[in-house]
Amino acid sequence: MATASVIPSYNRVEPGSHHLTAASYPDTGVISSVDANAVATGWVDGFNRALSGQDPSAVKQLFLQDSCWRDQLGLSWDYHSLYGPHKIVSFLKSTPRGSRVISIDVDSSNATRKPSIAAVDFKGQVNGVASFLTVETDVGRGRGLVRLLQDTQDNNKWKAFTLFTAMHGLKGYEETIGSNRPHGVDHGDHPGRKNWQERRIATENYEGDLEPTVLILGAGQGGLTAAARLHQLKVPTLIIDKNPRVGDNWRNRYHQLVLHDPVWYDHLPYVPFPSHWPIFTPKDKLAEWFESYARLLELNVWNSTTLTDAKWDDEKREWTVTLIRKKASGEEETRVLHPRHVIQATGHSGEMKMPSIKGMDSFQGDRLCHSSQFRGADKIPEGRTKRAIVVGCCNSGHDIAQDFYEHGYDVTIVQRSSTYVMSSKDGLDVLLGGLYEEGGPETEDADLMFMSIPNAMLKRMHRDATAEISRRDETLLQGLEKAGFNLDDGPDHAGFFMKYFQRGGGYYIDVGCSQLIIDGKIKIKQGQEIEEVKPKGLLFADGETLEADEIIFATGYENMRGTARKIFGDGLAERVKDVWGFDQEGELRTMWRRTGHPGFWFFGGNLALCRYYSRMLALQIKAMEEGIMKYEDP
Repeated sequence: MATASVIPSYNRVEPGSHHLTAASYPDTGVISSVDANAVATGWVDGFNRALSGQDPSAVKQLFLQDSCWRDQLGLSWDYHSLYGPHKIVSFLKSTPRGSRVISIDVDSSNATRKPSIAAVDFKGQVNGVASFLTVETDVGRGRGLVRLLQDTQDNNKWKAFTLFTAMHGLKGYEETIGSNRPHGVDHGDHPGRKNWQERRIATENYEGDLEPTVLILGAGQGGLTAAARLHQLKVPTLIIDKNPRVGDNWRNRYHQLVLHDPVWYDHLPYVPFPSHWPIFTPKDKLAEWFESYARLLELNVWNSTTLTDAKWDDEKREWTVTLIRKKASGEEETRVLHPRHVIQATGHSGEMKMPSIKGMDSFQGDRLCHSSQFRGADKIPEGRTKRAIVVGCCNSGHDIAQDFYEHGYDVTIVQRSSTYVMSSKDGLDVLLGGLYEEGGPETEDADLMFMSIPNAMLKRMHRDATAEISRRDETLLQGLEKAGFNLDDGPDHAGFFMKYFQRGGGYYIDVGCSQLIIDGKIKIKQGQEIEEVKPKGLLFADGETLEADEIIFATGYENMRGTARKIFGDGLAERVKDVWGFDQEGELRTMWRRTGHPGFWFFGGNLALCRYYSRMLALQIKAMEEGIMKYEDP
């Protein structure tokens, strides 16, 4: 009887999601001399003529066979990656109004945006013309980017390899920033008027008949950025969090935690990190920034607050939620509110994934917990030796193992499958260089350039990028393999970002622990499952027992849908879709977009994703509130 092939761990996907096939580069001519502005303007003019004439066949002629039109809220109220002219035309024909994008224009407002000769691949071997765009839709305005290549099969005509369009604002409902900023005062005779502080307190506490339109669960980067965007669109929003202070979701994590992403990648909307900020942010410093951010942007946050009941009314399209809030005075109050939208921003990873292993209750050591419950290694009393086992080999597992080692523990890290490893310096230089770096493009421009690459094409680019990182990290990777550490290079050799998007984990950005493993200072137990937790250690499938005083399971987190089930019950959980991993078009599932349950949204991701997609989520909610969009609209 034939046995089913086993999918390697590095190619596994979230249940129900799709394996993303990497795109290919088309054959294209060699560019010797070209007027980039003339090429971009000519293509844009042809595209606008095709749109204004509602001529799908003319649109088709403007795209290469291996092209993609990626759109966010411009063509529809969703996110799409349409691969090839046939799919593009089919989509345009399938919508009641054809293309909701009315026109585009070349954006030459700064040196980064203006048309230029640029490579579309990582190695710089496939060159064309790239130009930023301004975009107008039937209800909004936005930005975009087109990459044009010559079609060698059609007389070297310039055609789109990638087109990206995204709505960034609704006509008539612009953000209250820049020239649209609030006055801050209403001059004149107003007896009994309240000052800013009094009005702020009333708004924050939702006094009297005030009600939030949106209730956000969680005051991390997801909740704060979503609330910030909604606030600038004048959508009343309340954040609740069970912790006593904003930022506690970071303060309460393990002692030595520092962000693995650099500062240029991590800016929040409206208030970027100051120029003196360190490249890598310590978790407590980030917590302080979050607390300041909430105050500066006048976000309404109720800390020490729990949701005890939530019911959705399909007919009224509103929630009835019961909250218990502990005030600064220690007094508890119960509030019943009726928001029309609830955003679950409790972290993209959901509940901790703690394995159930025989004998867990029998462990007699000092500590056995999940990595999310680990606050830091203890100081070892003089004259005593302590042994620690960390189960799991991603960022948290490595950081915790290093923390134990630096506190004098005898440490073993358990690696059950394989891990993608890249050094912080070389890996981030290759992946983020030219976009998110000192002296790089404006953050909004960098975001646009990154988002303009459809994920299938990003995967193809990152195959080459991953190979370059491995070349630079050759000594490090060889040392790890010699130490018995099992390495992979990500899904289909596409490295870090694809592992993150495909399954949300399975990687380590090395900040020092790898050398400890290479030097034998941290030991590796590789490829064996845990059979049983013994009173003084772990028994593995190969019969070996490792003794331990402390055992930490850095075993990841469940899907956000599981957290939704725990908070809101089975009824909601069965209506919403699974979160994360790719859909059929190569877009991330369910996050930052309609979930399947009206009035309920998932929001999460790293700081960069929260910065970018907070705008997209806020625009969808604002459009619904103003009657521009219905939940059922395509």
